[in-house]
Amino acid sequence: MKRSSGARLCAVTAAGALSLALITGCSDDGSKKDGKGAKDSVSSSSSSSSAPAAKALSKAELEKLLLAQGDVKGYKVASGDDTLPKSKSVVKSDKAECYPIIWASGALAPGETDVNVSNSVSEDKASTATASPEDLAAAFDINITFVGLSSYEGDGAEKTMKAVSDAVAACGGGYTVDVKGEKTKVTKVSAAKGSGLGDESVGFTESVDMDGEGTATVNGEVVRKGNTVATFYTVNFVALSGGKVVPVPPAVIQAQVAKLK
Repeated sequence: MKRSSGARLCAVTAAGALSLALITGCSDDGSKKDGKGAKDSVSSSSSSSSAPAAKALSKAELEKLLLAQGDVKGYKVASGDDTLPKSKSVVKSDKAECYPIIWASGALAPGETDVNVSNSVSEDKASTATASPEDLAAAFDINITFVGLSSYEGDGAEKTMKAVSDAVAACGGGYTVDVKGEKTKVTKVSAAKGSGLGDESVGFTESVDMDGEGTATVNGEVVRKGNTVATFYTVNFVALSGGKVVPVPPAVIQAQVAKLK
């Protein structure tokens, strides 16, 4: 039996924005890499080779660095507690080498650390909508960016960026992901130009199978500043169903990276 369009959206987000697979109401009812591979996805604005060994921030310290309401004009910030996966343990894949970008897609730490926080940042269109059908429809046509911050000891952040870049290169042919029994196929992963912010940035694009009815393209980016790594993954339900490609909003990346130490 074919699943409803609502279920197909759940499948899409389970593959890419892992966070949306757990969103309330979503159910069947409704490296700078070393000169090779995905080098176009990585940009660098500074070098940390002579910097002293980094010390990881605490979870409480990371929480203070997350974007808060009022930090990005035209956007509203939510905690993400009900929409983001709580643990990497709920995410399974047939390709272990793809986990760094899979985790980044769910606002989880893409590297080896337990210090991770996350939230979501969405366009604030609902506040200006009227009762007209056009405005009500537009209120749902919003970009939602899932933001994650993770912190690392020593050169852990640099190793994490390389792992992400390596994953983009290794997973070009796609992978399958299983989030709490919901299996979805990412058919293609491509390198994308990073924002160039922070010390390193890795951009990537994923093509996700829409239950056999075409593909959806979703964009993500990972940025390192010092020993803190920020992940961004943007989805739009209306755009996904219409085949529109939505970039990660530059304003969101700029505002978040500006808050990092």
